[in-house]
Amino acid sequence: MLFQEYDIIVVGAGHAGCEAAAAAANMGSKVLLITMNMESIARMSCNPAMGGVAKGQIVREIDALGGMSGIITDKTTIQFRMLNRSKGVAMWSPRAQNDRWRFSEEWRLTLESIPNVHFFQDTVQELLIENNKISGVLTQLGIKIKAKAVVLTNGTFLSGLIHIGRKNFGGGRMAEKASHGITAQLESLGFTYGRMKTGTPPRVDGRSINYGVMEEQFGDENPMQFSYLPHMPKLQNQKSCYITYTNATVHDILREGFEDSPMDNGSIQGLGPRYCPSIEDKINRFAERERHQIFVEPEGWNTVEVYVNGFSTSLPEQVQVKALRQIPGFENALVFRPGYAIEYDYFPPTQLKHTLETKLFDNLYFAGQINGTTGYEEAASQGLMAGINAHLKLNEKEPLVLRRDQAYIGVLVDDLVTKGTDEPYRMFTSRAEYRITLRQDNADERLTEIGFGIGLASKERMERVNEKTSQTNELFQILNITGVSPADINLTLQAHNSATISEKQKIGKLLLRPEISIENLKQSPAMEKLLAPYSEDAQAATETRIKYATYLEKEKENADKLKRLENIIIHEDFDYNKLQSLSKESREKLSKAKPQTIGQASRISGVTPSDISVLLVYFGR
Repeated sequence: MLFQEYDIIVVGAGHAGCEAAAAAANMGSKVLLITMNMESIARMSCNPAMGGVAKGQIVREIDALGGMSGIITDKTTIQFRMLNRSKGVAMWSPRAQNDRWRFSEEWRLTLESIPNVHFFQDTVQELLIENNKISGVLTQLGIKIKAKAVVLTNGTFLSGLIHIGRKNFGGGRMAEKASHGITAQLESLGFTYGRMKTGTPPRVDGRSINYGVMEEQFGDENPMQFSYLPHMPKLQNQKSCYITYTNATVHDILREGFEDSPMDNGSIQGLGPRYCPSIEDKINRFAERERHQIFVEPEGWNTVEVYVNGFSTSLPEQVQVKALRQIPGFENALVFRPGYAIEYDYFPPTQLKHTLETKLFDNLYFAGQINGTTGYEEAASQGLMAGINAHLKLNEKEPLVLRRDQAYIGVLVDDLVTKGTDEPYRMFTSRAEYRITLRQDNADERLTEIGFGIGLASKERMERVNEKTSQTNELFQILNITGVSPADINLTLQAHNSATISEKQKIGKLLLRPEISIENLKQSPAMEKLLAPYSEDAQAATETRIKYATYLEKEKENADKLKRLENIIIHEDFDYNKLQSLSKESREKLSKAKPQTIGQASRISGVTPSDISVLLVYFGR
C-alpha cells in the first residue's frame, strides 16, 4: 500500500490549504497536503502583500488563534505600514509588503517542520465517498488515498481559464495547469456551482523604471508586527514603494483594446471583484476621472521584478505595454509578464454549515476561493477554521464557530454561509457591525483563550494575554481614580494645544480629550513614572478602553441581544412550510438555507423582522 490512511487530506496548498494543514496537524491530526506543484506552496499569485483594511485584522485574528499567516508575514516583510492612522482606532489596519519568494519558502519550511504534515504532488480528480461520508480521494495517477475528512482549497484551479485579449487557455495560474474532474463530480452529487473571475497586472523589470518622477512611499518609522509572539524579527530596513498615476492618453490607448477585452466580447461570463476592478473597468465605471493611482511595489529584497498595483488588466498584451509606457516613470518599461484575467469554478457557500463542512456530505469541507472569496487573508482564515473544525469533529469535540461580535472571521463565515455571494467576496470594516470591538490591537484578548482551549494556541501565547489583560485592568483602574496636578501636566497640555487645568483632575478624564494620548501624557515626568511598569500594549489597550468606553458598551449591548437569538436552536429538519404566518419568500429561503439558529435566520436576505417574530413565538422567547 503506497499510502497509509490519513485523518485529513487537504487538497491545494495555497493560503487556505496551508493554514488548514498546519492547524489540523498542530492539533494532533495526521494530515496529507496534496498539491499540483510542491514549488508553489503558498504562492502570492497576485500582489506581494498581506493585510490592509479589515484584512490586517483577519491576519492578527489568525495569529491570535494559533495560525501561521502572521508569523510567516513577519519573517518575510520588506515594508510595514499601519493604514488609516488619521481615523479612529477601529479603522487602523496593518499591511505588509512581502518578499514573494521568501514568503512561499517560509511557509513550506514551516509545514515541513510539523511532523504530522505529509506531502504529495499530484492532482485530485475525484472524491471517494462511502455511506454518504467522504472516505478519501482519487488522484490523476490513479492512486486512492483514504482519509476520514477532506478539505478542498482549490483556489482558481477548478476549470481555470486564463484570458489575455481574445486569447484564452487553460490554467489555474500563468504557466500552471488547471484542475478538472471535481466540479463535474460535485455537480453530479447535488452541489451547485458558478463561475467567477479575477485578474492580475503585468510584472515589470524595475531596472527599466524611472523612480525619480514618482512619489516615494516609505514604511512606518517604527514598524509593528502581525504576530503577537515576542520573538518575531524586528524590521530594521525597509524597501520603498512608489506612487504614480495614469492619464488621459493612457485611458485613450486602453479604450482602443476594449473590443478585444474578454469582459466586453463575452469571453468571460463570471463576475469579477467589485472592489478590486481592472484598469479597463475603472475607466468605464469612473469615466469622469482623469487619472487613477498606480502603486509600484517591489516583489522582494533581491529581485528587480515589480508589481504594478492598480493596473490589473486582461487586454491584449500589445495594448497593455503601449498604455503602460505612457504612465510617468514607465516610459521605457520592460514587461516580464502581461496582466491576465482568470475564470474559475466556485461553489456558492450557502451549501456549507458554519463550520465550513458541506451540508450534503459529512467530513467534506470547503475553504478559500472555492467559496467565492478573494484575497489571501480571507482564504487563510477559512482554511484555519476548516482545519480546526475537521480535527474537532474527528475527535468528537464541539465545533468552533466564531460569532460576529468575536471576530472578523466570524463575520466572514457568517456572511458567506448565510447570505452567499455571486461576486468575489472581500472583507471590509464596514461589513462588521461590531468593528469598534473587533480591532487589530485586541485580537489576542478576543481569541487566544479560544485557540488555547482547542489545543492550537500555545501556553506562551496564553500567558502573554493573561499578563496584558491583568496590566490593562490594573492601569484602567489607576487612571480613572488617580488625579494629576496642574503643575505636573499643564506644560504637556499646552504643548499639544489642549486646555490647561486649574485643579487636580483624573488622568482618565484628560484622556477623553481627542488631542491627548497616553504618549502625550508620558512627556510629563510624573506620568512617565506612573506608566513605566506597564507594557506598551497594555497602555494602548487602556487608552482605547477609556476613549471608546461608551461605544464599546453600546456594541456589547447589541451583541448580547444577538447572542440571545443565536442561542435559540432550529433543528436542521424543521419544516418551515407548516408556519403559514411566514411569508412565502421567507419559507422558501429558510427551507433552502437551513439556518441553525434564529440569529442566522435573521441575516438571510428576504427574511423580515416580522418573520423572525413568528419564529420567536413558535420556538418560545
